[in-house]
Amino acid sequence: MRFKLIYPRWAKLARQTEFHLPPHGPVVFAATLPDYVDIDFVDENLETIDFDEPVDFVGISMMLTVQVKRGWEIADIYRRQGTRVIFGGIATMLHAEETMKHADSIFLGEAEGRMEQVLADFRQDNLQPCYNFINQRPDIALVGPARRDILNRKLYNYKGVQMVDLVHASRGCRFNCYPCAVSYLGGRVFRPRPIDKAVAEMAGIDNNRLFIVDNSLAQDTEWEKDLFREMIPLKKKWCSHPIEDKPEVLDLAARAGAWYVYQAIFDTSDYIRERIKRYHDHGIGVEGTILLGLDNHTEDSIRRLIDFLLEVEIDLAEFTVLTPFPHTKAFAELQQQKRILSYDWNDYSADRVVYQPKNMSPEKLQELFDYAWDTFYQDEPQKIKMVKLFQQVVKKEMDDNTFKPRDRKLAGQAFGRTAGS
Repeated sequence: MRFKLIYPRWAKLARQTEFHLPPHGPVVFAATLPDYVDIDFVDENLETIDFDEPVDFVGISMMLTVQVKRGWEIADIYRRQGTRVIFGGIATMLHAEETMKHADSIFLGEAEGRMEQVLADFRQDNLQPCYNFINQRPDIALVGPARRDILNRKLYNYKGVQMVDLVHASRGCRFNCYPCAVSYLGGRVFRPRPIDKAVAEMAGIDNNRLFIVDNSLAQDTEWEKDLFREMIPLKKKWCSHPIEDKPEVLDLAARAGAWYVYQAIFDTSDYIRERIKRYHDHGIGVEGTILLGLDNHTEDSIRRLIDFLLEVEIDLAEFTVLTPFPHTKAFAELQQQKRILSYDWNDYSADRVVYQPKNMSPEKLQELFDYAWDTFYQDEPQKIKMVKLFQQVVKKEMDDNTFKPRDRKLAGQAFGRTAGS
């Protein structure tokens, strides 16, 4: 069976240095397909779809809300040609009813142990309109190594510099944050993969740099410590979402190769100040993720927050505006209050204001979003801050003899200065 798996393009954050990481959802899904399926993967952010190429079945994997309208366009083209289309992925789950209008079938939930039946239905011309497994989680031990062989590896670097490969060690999240849909998508129960399987997958990735994409590693202290202990011999260098703020955990994370973390910075408290300091004390960089436009935000508080970020010397910052994605508490609350201004999903890129803020106009929040990017990177452009963060990983790799010397020259070319300067 010739199965074309497509990852639709989307517009990146306007202020962000553009680079492309290998998508995680499609390679994890590909691992659930039986051997008789011949997969042709197209990442439309980097490649062009050949709509005339013969194919038996098309799958469209959508992660982000800003992908859905393009995903629907792609499906409509194939279906007009008589080719059946199935959708899956996070954004399919968030926009299921709308997506069904453009699909022969949609798959909701996690695919492990389920695709044999879907493909049998396809071959018997009995494809169901919806396979809904959102509340039926498969055994986490069924999660196998992702099929990274479907990727065109040459495409996933930044001007020749090797970026990170994505991997996950758990699913689900016990937290239920206001702007986040993970509790709907993956459940409120933390489900760690068997550590030996997760570490074996990391060891088998032909890349020394990883992004552990778990929603948060700070969910179970003993599991977290056990995971890091098993990762130490790999000598991988990795970034992740938050790590638990305990000395013994941070020490193990650093020994296991922690490079930097994405840390939400939501206020100017001493708690946040000390947390950033402890990361830095352990040699772990910090990329702040700063969400603007919460109901407790005023113009003055946002300006103070930007000053605070410069004061605590985080390594990088990524600013977004609150975006009420479907199936989040934010969406439910703002919709109930009739504060959502746009349901054009192309606007849901996290850099456009699509709702009425509580303490300012939408135009003022948009202005403050631009101010945040401009002010934080005024004295040192984002590319320079990126190369400094890259220097950290180079030093770590040189310390344990895993550094590839060609990366130093390539980094200088990519970021406009020498990585070691």
